[in-house]
Amino acid sequence: MAGIAVGALTLWIGGGSLFDATTVAMLALSVMLLVGVISWSDLLSNKQAWNVLVWFGTLVALADGLSRVGFLKWFAGKAAASLAGLSPLGFVVGLVVLFFLVHYMFASLTAHVTALLPIFLSAALAVAGVPMKMFAFLLCSSLGLMGIITPYATGPSPIYYGSGYVKPREFWLLGLVFGAIYLAVFLGVGVPYLLALQ
Repeated sequence: MAGIAVGALTLWIGGGSLFDATTVAMLALSVMLLVGVISWSDLLSNKQAWNVLVWFGTLVALADGLSRVGFLKWFAGKAAASLAGLSPLGFVVGLVVLFFLVHYMFASLTAHVTALLPIFLSAALAVAGVPMKMFAFLLCSSLGLMGIITPYATGPSPIYYGSGYVKPREFWLLGLVFGAIYLAVFLGVGVPYLLALQ
C-alpha cells in the first residue's frame, strides 16, 4: 500500500505532463486490486465513495459545460452591468456578493476561479474608481468561505454530506445561514479594514 501511495504521488507530482490525475488514480486503484490490498467486493460495497464520485463528477462536468458554452461569461457580464449605477465601493461589495453566490453553480473552487475570476476582474477594471487591489483581495479571500454553502462546494463537502450525520435539508439550510453570516462578517469587517489600510 505504501509503495502504491508513493508511486501515485510521484506520478501526480512529476508526471503531470504524461498522465492525467484521474488516470493515475485509476491506475493506483487497479494495482491495489491486482495485488490484493483491497478486494473487488470491498470496492463495490463502498456506496458512499461511489455516490461522491458520481455526484462530484456530474457537477464538475456541468460547470465545465456552462463555461464552455459561454453562459458564465454572459451571466457575469449581465450581473456586472446591473451594478453599474452603484458607487465604486458599492460595485465592489455587490460583485463580491455575486461572486460568492454564484458558487452554487460550481462543484469546485478551482473551476469557479478559473471560469469567473478573470471575468469579474475585467468587469471591475471597466469601472472608474474601483480599488482593484482591494477588490482582488476580497474576491480571493471569499473563496475560503464558499466551501460550506453546498454539499458539492469543495472537495471534502461531498464526504461530509455523504456521511449522513447531517440530513440533506439541514445541510442546505445550514450552508445558506452560515454562508450569509460568514459573508456579512467578512464584508462588514474586511471592507472597512482594507479601506483603512489604503
